[in-house]
Amino acid sequence: MTRRDLQHEAKKLGRPWEIGKAFEQSAPCSELYPIENTGIIKNGSISLYVNDEIRQNADLSDMIWSVPEMISFLSKTMTLKAGDIIYTGTPEGVGKINKGDVVSGGIDGLTEISVTIE
Repeated sequence: MTRRDLQHEAKKLGRPWEIGKAFEQSAPCSELYPIENTGIIKNGSISLYVNDEIRQNADLSDMIWSVPEMISFLSKTMTLKAGDIIYTGTPEGVGKINKGDVVSGGIDGLTEISVTIE
């Protein structure tokens, strides 16, 4: 999730844009799965719906870097521990959402998530 209003204001003031990404309830998360239970998932549909209309749809194999590559790179710059979550970018199709919208999505074979925007 991105609050464009906060992001644009920070950008205008020459400040870091993190505030546009790191705000309360900005990163809903479904159930977490230990890699021991899933293995490294290399492909599978990843999708996002807004009010039951597809907004984003791609395949995990489309990612620029694989999960092992991301873990390797990040572990050289910071300490990663069990339970840490690594957020990446999303497929094309970002767009505005409004109060009352129902946002849902998931990755093939894993738990789906659905939230209503307040």
